[in-house]
Amino acid sequence: MAVALVVVAAGVSLGLWAASGGDGGPTGSEAGSSQGATAAAPGDQASEGAPTPSPTRSYPLSETPRTIPAVRDHEPARGPGWQPEKGNRVVVDDPALADEGRLVAGELGMAYAGEKSDKRAGDLRLGLNRDEGANPESYVMTVRDGRVEINGPSDAGVFYGTRTLKQETHDGGTAPEGVVKDEPAKPQRGFMLDIARKNFTAGWIEDRIRELGDLKFNQLGLHFSDDQGFRIESSSHPEIVSQQHLTKAQVRKIIDLARSRHITIVPEIDSPGHLGAVLDAHPDLQLRSAQGSPVQGAIDISKAESAEIVDDLLNEYADLFPGGPWHLGGDEYQALTRSNPEASFPQLAAAARERYGSGATVADLTTGWLNDRADTVRKHQRVPRAWNDGFFRGTSVQAAKGIQVAYWTGKEIGARAPLEYLEAGRKVINYNDEFLYYVLGEPQTFVYPTGQRIYEQWTPRVLRGTAAVPARYDGQILGGSFAVWCDLANSQTEDQVAAGIRMPLRATVQKLWDPGEPELSWAEFRALADRLG
Repeated sequence: MAVALVVVAAGVSLGLWAASGGDGGPTGSEAGSSQGATAAAPGDQASEGAPTPSPTRSYPLSETPRTIPAVRDHEPARGPGWQPEKGNRVVVDDPALADEGRLVAGELGMAYAGEKSDKRAGDLRLGLNRDEGANPESYVMTVRDGRVEINGPSDAGVFYGTRTLKQETHDGGTAPEGVVKDEPAKPQRGFMLDIARKNFTAGWIEDRIRELGDLKFNQLGLHFSDDQGFRIESSSHPEIVSQQHLTKAQVRKIIDLARSRHITIVPEIDSPGHLGAVLDAHPDLQLRSAQGSPVQGAIDISKAESAEIVDDLLNEYADLFPGGPWHLGGDEYQALTRSNPEASFPQLAAAARERYGSGATVADLTTGWLNDRADTVRKHQRVPRAWNDGFFRGTSVQAAKGIQVAYWTGKEIGARAPLEYLEAGRKVINYNDEFLYYVLGEPQTFVYPTGQRIYEQWTPRVLRGTAAVPARYDGQILGGSFAVWCDLANSQTEDQVAAGIRMPLRATVQKLWDPGEPELSWAEFRALADRLG
C-alpha cells in the first residue's frame, strides 16, 4: 500500500555529536539507560496470563510512523500501540540476536531476558524468519495486543527494526498499532571520512558510528593514508606513521562498535598517487621526471620495491579490518596529467614496454598496478573498488572486471561518463562530488553540500552532475556514500564537521533507503530530524 506519512510524537536521539571526552564512551540514550541492558528478567509474578490490551473499534486507525529513513510500508490497525516500560522484557527466538536484544533493551530501559517462548504483556520479541528469498536487511515489525515482534531474515534486518522502534518511542512516543514492512533500496549506504589529512579522535569516530547505526547506514569508509598523513599504527612500516594517529587497539574498538551496529569498515590506502606520507620516509621510491624533479605524492611504479611496500601495508591492514569491500584509490596519479607521460617519465615508459609490449603506455602500466593491488586484497577475500579516474580509456591493459567503480567526478582529464562504466557491466558506487562531497575549507569550486539539495535533487542514479542515468542500470548501482574530505584541515573543528554533515547524512540515507520522491517536504523532514535529535 502507499505510505502516508503523518506526524507522530516519536523519535530517537540520532546524531549525538556532543563530545564523549575522546574516550569513545556511550553517549546520549546509551549512557542514560545502560543499567537497563543488564537488568534481571522480571520475576514469575508477571504471569503469562496477564491481561493485554485488545484492539477495538474505539481506537482510530493508527498512523504511519515518522522515521529517518522513512519506513517503506505500514499497515494501520486499531489499538493503543506500544510503549516501553521499565521491567518489561526484551526476548529473542534465536541466540544469534542476543547482541541486538541487549542493545535495544538498554536503550529503551527494558530488561533483556534472553531466549523465551512464553508471551507476556509489554514484550518486545526479536526473531529470525530465515526467509532465504527476502532482502537480508529487511524486517517486519508487528505491534499488536500490547506487544511488539520484529522479525527478519538476518540479524541486520532485525537490528534495523529496532532502530525504527527506537525512533518511534523516543521521548515518550508510542509505536503505532499495525505492521511495518521495510527494506532498503540499496545494499551499500556509506559515509567516508578522510582521517589522513585531519586527525579525528577515536571518540568522535565512535560517536559517528552510533549516529550512522541509528540512521541505518551500513558502511564507514576510512581514508587513512595520503600526502598529509598516515593515521593508523603500523607494525610492518612504523616509520611512515604520523605522530597523531589511531592505535590498533583504538581501531579494534572502533571495529567492534561498528560490528555491533552492522556497519562494515571500508579501508582505503590510496595508490599509486596520494602516498606522500609513505614517501616522506622512503624518498628513493618517489616518482621523478626525466629532469629529476620529484612528483608530489606519486610513487615510482617502475620499481619493484614500490609494489612491495604497498603490498606490505595492504596485507597488514587486511588482517586488522574484517569485511568485504576494500578501496584501492587509484586516482590522480600525477604522471598521467602530463601531456606526454612517456617522454616525461622514460622509466615508466620502459617498464610498460618491458611488461606489456612495444606499444604499451604509462596508462597501461598504471592499470597493471591497480590490477596487481586488486590481486593482493582478493587473497584476503576482499572486493576491490577504485575511484573512477583510476580507469582509463583506450589502454591495451584493462582494469580487472571485478574492480568496482567509486564514481566521484567527471572533471578529470579524459573524463568518462558514468554510462561507459555501466555499459561495460561494472558495478558502481555513487560518490557524486556535486552532492556528496563535504570538503573542508571549500577549496577550488567545492561548496558545502546541503541536505535540502540532496533530498530534493539527488538519487543513486545521479552519478555525475544532476542528470540520472537510465533506470535499466539501477541494479548495477550498489549504493552511495557521503564523503568528508579535509583538504584544508583546520577550517572546521570536529564539532563543526559533525554539525555540518548532520542533515546531509540524513538526506543521503533517506534516498539510499528509498530513492523515490519523499512524502515529506524538506521543511517537514528537517523538523522531523530536529525532533529526533
